[in-house]
Amino acid sequence: MTKIDGEALLKRLPEVRGRLEPNAPLADLTWFRVGGPAEVLYAPADEADLAHFLKNTPRDIPVYPIGVGSNMLIRDGGVKGVVIRLGRGFGDVAVEEGHRIRCGTAVPDVRVARFAADNGIDGLTFLRGIPGTIGGALRMNGGAYGGETKDVLVEARAVDREGTIRVLSNADMKYTYRHCGAPEDLVFTQALLQGRPGVTADILAAMDKITESREATQPVKSRTGGSTFKNPPNNKSWQLIDKAGMRGFAVGPAKVSELHCNFLINEGGATAAQIEELGETVRRKVKETSGIDLDWEIKRIGLAAGDAT
Repeated sequence: MTKIDGEALLKRLPEVRGRLEPNAPLADLTWFRVGGPAEVLYAPADEADLAHFLKNTPRDIPVYPIGVGSNMLIRDGGVKGVVIRLGRGFGDVAVEEGHRIRCGTAVPDVRVARFAADNGIDGLTFLRGIPGTIGGALRMNGGAYGGETKDVLVEARAVDREGTIRVLSNADMKYTYRHCGAPEDLVFTQALLQGRPGVTADILAAMDKITESREATQPVKSRTGGSTFKNPPNNKSWQLIDKAGMRGFAVGPAKVSELHCNFLINEGGATAAQIEELGETVRRKVKETSGIDLDWEIKRIGLAAGDAT
């Protein structure tokens, strides 16, 4: 068994200017509102503080960056190691020459889309449809409504486990569909995005259409983790799930959304284990009915409840 012991871990970590919190609850930091605590939750003051922390943290201690917890399932037993939550020190957004926007990775995607529109920069409207932060979009090549991060990224800035600041080109990110091939140990801190000239009113109108579409077709007001499974080649996950008869299927209070069946929802009181069991049941049924394997899009981290006692 693995014990979550934040106080003991805290003694092995360097002093920082940011905040280190042992045995920190995580459920309220995720959209599913489930999951156990972080052994230690770290909120860096800024990039220099983050670099100092990573450089001086023993390599056997895992670190897990999270954003707003929108496309994430934290298991009930909690997370061994350090969960890094970027905040105010990574929240800047600015216009640069050539219709480019530089933004910190804690900035919500929707805020970048709105900022671009207000500055007459088109091409980033799709970000309105991604319920997360720029950091998450970088890490998983987030996309929606015909656009992907790989289409607009000029470069990404990150800190590695040696505490070294690295700048990665679009090619360095090795993007494929909903996947980033950059090293897993990188913590992204900033992105430079390429837009094009546009008219603010037209861009805002396009964003309104995305908003209307999302509200009409997705359970945006429910406790959900966004799209659960990646679309297989030449298929749509929701259609495969629907054909498997899984629309509305539930495991306790964890349910396949009836509005959009590639969304799992917590109707109140679900555990992470129930949500994950529901997802695996859906995968099994889709495999039985179509022969197609669904791959999780939602990132799942942490220990099962029984593994953390």
